Amino acid sequence: MTQNPPLSPSHLRIADDVRQRVLSAAQLRAHGVSAAEAAARCRTGGPWQQPLPGVYVLHPGPVTDEERLRSALLYAGRRPASGRRGVPAQPGPDTEPGYGEAVVTGLAALALHGFAAASPPASPVRIDVLVPRTRRLRSVGYVHLVRAAEPPCPEQVQGLPVAPVERALADAVAGLGDASAVRHLLTEAVRGGHCEPAAVVRELSRAELLGRPQLMDAVDALLAEGRALAENRLYDTVRSHGLPEPLWNVDLRLPGGPHLGGVDAYWPEEAVAVVLDTRAPRHSRLDDDRRRAEHDAQWSAYAAKREHLERLGVTVVHLSPKKLRDAGEQQAIVVRTALMEAADREPAAYVMILPR
Repeated sequence: MTQNPPLSPSHLRIADDVRQRVLSAAQLRAHGVSAAEAAARCRTGGPWQQPLPGVYVLHPGPVTDEERLRSALLYAGRRPASGRRGVPAQPGPDTEPGYGEAVVTGLAALALHGFAAASPPASPVRIDVLVPRTRRLRSVGYVHLVRAAEPPCPEQVQGLPVAPVERALADAVAGLGDASAVRHLLTEAVRGGHCEPAAVVRELSRAELLGRPQLMDAVDALLAEGRALAENRLYDTVRSHGLPEPLWNVDLRLPGGPHLGGVDAYWPEEAVAVVLDTRAPRHSRLDDDRRRAEHDAQWSAYAAKREHLERLGVTVVHLSPKKLRDAGEQQAIVVRTALMEAADREPAAYVMILPR
């Protein structure tokens, strides 16, 4: 078996590649450096330093943000079990074996995702790292371990395993008491196109955070921001794909009869309506009965409105903000098809159209 050659102090003083500047005790042993020798090099005035248990930075200068991130992952990491859900059985070309199942989350992850409202990746007092719930390891120094029954499938950002935006947001706001900071993070998530409001609310619900005072107003603002963005995407889809101009944001009502509901776009000659489905997602099984009942009531109202309109001959097209963002051309085809098929349908009942 070929062994790694021993490392010399001159070779390891400062390397261009951070992976050669920050190593775990196990990685050093693989290169022939014993624990005693590593400890000796970390003494006062020595060429190395030990920022975390079992992790060494192979130079005496200030530890950089990237080195802090890597050292946090090496401290929390271990080799993944083959075939475990959410973790590759073999490391990919950009994945370090020493990171194992450790995943950067919280504010550090948001900074890596490009959030302006988050601090630089490793400058906060702590770096949140997701690990499996079964890991027998403690938070130490600037590393705060976040335990999860099933860690999310990480994204590779700058060669580091990073939690998806919605999970990183939930872990970040769980540790924030400042309502303004929470609102800025949630707003940037949607306005910056990082993720859809529904995904954020779903993750906050899973983490049982929706009842916190600093999140209540922020989530309402998030959903309002998401609806405004979805409406703008709908405008762009109609105009950029040459669809006829509809009546925007109108209420439909039977003459002298009941209110039929509001629609986001309506083509009166074809009797085609578009409704943006911006409902918050169904809450998890961990939520209380009241939240599930609210969601079910909201869905029932959507279904009743659609059924009533279609009985009157109005075709209702439901579009989701995510599909408008990711597949605008396909959604335009869906609307165009509904408009073209109007000629083959029975004329719709007369409805009154009122501004909303």
